[in-house]
Amino acid sequence: MNSATVRSLLVRGMLAGLVAGVLVWGVAYLFAEPLVDDAIAFESMHEAHHHAEQALVSRALQSTVGLGTGVLVYGVAFGGIAALAYCFALGRIGRFGPRATALLLAGAGLLAVYVVPFLKYPANPPAVGNPDTLDQRTELFFLMVALSVLLAVGAVILGKRLAPRLGNWNATLAASAFFVLVVGLAYAFLPSFTNEVPEGFSASLLWRYRVATLGIQATMWTAFGLVFGLMAERLLTPRTAVAVGASGAEPQATPVAH
Repeated sequence: MNSATVRSLLVRGMLAGLVAGVLVWGVAYLFAEPLVDDAIAFESMHEAHHHAEQALVSRALQSTVGLGTGVLVYGVAFGGIAALAYCFALGRIGRFGPRATALLLAGAGLLAVYVVPFLKYPANPPAVGNPDTLDQRTELFFLMVALSVLLAVGAVILGKRLAPRLGNWNATLAASAFFVLVVGLAYAFLPSFTNEVPEGFSASLLWRYRVATLGIQATMWTAFGLVFGLMAERLLTPRTAVAVGASGAEPQATPVAH
């Protein structure tokens, strides 16, 4: 893949990330922000002893313009990084076309980058979590992300090396078992923070918030995979346009330049 193609895919990835960001903005505003407001209300009610400070930015501005700006910037950066990963993965994970590779990459990315770390360290709304352990929880979450991504890459490499001897199906099962086993060990040995939900906090609110955050990530990855897959296929797959002259000449296949 030459540098011009990589550059074209990078631009398309950023555009796809922008489109995904717009969708995520809508999902977050409709489903997550009301839950954040409820959590903030709970926090305010149970901290009467603590003098509230005037926020520099109003909550209304945070949940609209602030949310949109952050999500769109994140979407563009996310799309660029994912497009570079796509350039590396294309043709190396099997005989899949451009669109199928984009969808597989999106699915694997959602699993490795978010779902696996999320199951160990799920997202918390305001009022949930000890402020004293915030830095530790953040570091462990990103450690889990890095570990999950490295294990996913290792599982793909292992599966490809075992395929000639075991066949594709058995090699895939063996690689998946390796991934699950090591992730399970990480879950067992890394510290947990399960007792940081304040007394009286709604279990339903906590559950719905975590489902909403998972839905936001699923929207981002799925939208990116669909939009970028279509763009990549149009760029990379040769297409022909049949031109029939008015004089009745034979149809001529003309490759579409990219």
